[in-house]
Amino acid sequence: MNILDQTFEKKIHRTIMPAVRSGESERAQDGISHVLDELHARIPDSKRISYGIVYTTVKLLSEYLYTQLYQGHSPVFEIAEGLFSSNQEARCRGVALGILSFYGLEDYPRVLPHFEAAAAAGSWDLREFAQMFFRRLIKKNPCQRQAFLLCLVDSEDANIRRFVAETLRPVQENKWFYSDPEYSLSVLRHLFKERSPYPRTSVGNNLSDLARRQPELVYALVAELVETGDKNSYWTAYRACRNLVKQDPLRVMDLLRVDQYHYKKTRYERADLGRDNIA
Repeated sequence: MNILDQTFEKKIHRTIMPAVRSGESERAQDGISHVLDELHARIPDSKRISYGIVYTTVKLLSEYLYTQLYQGHSPVFEIAEGLFSSNQEARCRGVALGILSFYGLEDYPRVLPHFEAAAAAGSWDLREFAQMFFRRLIKKNPCQRQAFLLCLVDSEDANIRRFVAETLRPVQENKWFYSDPEYSLSVLRHLFKERSPYPRTSVGNNLSDLARRQPELVYALVAELVETGDKNSYWTAYRACRNLVKQDPLRVMDLLRVDQYHYKKTRYERADLGRDNIA
């Protein structure tokens, strides 16, 4: 389904491109907001969840704007930086981050301050845009990006530490992590004793995702986390078992040293499973 067709391309060139090229931030923000609203309205109700509602439209528009600016030999970085710095609307700033993510494939250091600023923002949506678009940058030069994330794990800002964990989840853009899990784990290990619930939840979710393809690795990590005796590490271990428990609940309970495991509406009881020993 193509929701960004020639009709919208003409609208973009009429309402957005002149404003972004001339640095008219308020006019650009209005144009971006209207186009995003209309693009979103074109997604059928049956597909809105799978299309990610806001995120799909922001991705589409940012890629289109980058392509047009780049092909038109416009100062891409300066335009995107202006959009990011002079607007407060999260979606507009998200579009700017999307443009910067493409620009950063060739000039990575220049865009880092903007991603760090977005990761620390008060807006949840903007923080989500930051981790979503940073994943594009990881692919180009993984080692360089890993070094940046390792610098951020020591941040005093819990939002930034969560940004680190979220960028490393093995979602569609990061599926290669399944075959090279040490890439992400070398960073995530610095957050295994995370004290704040917000980034700690992300670390646990990350390990739970990894367990879909690397269950034995995550079993070993759970055992390691439990053995530390650290309450935050234990919480992370428990969260990491959300997928493992569906396959082998007794093994999970043995590792966690519990007689029941529950997550949301799902509950497993050792007594109901016919084994009463704890490893």
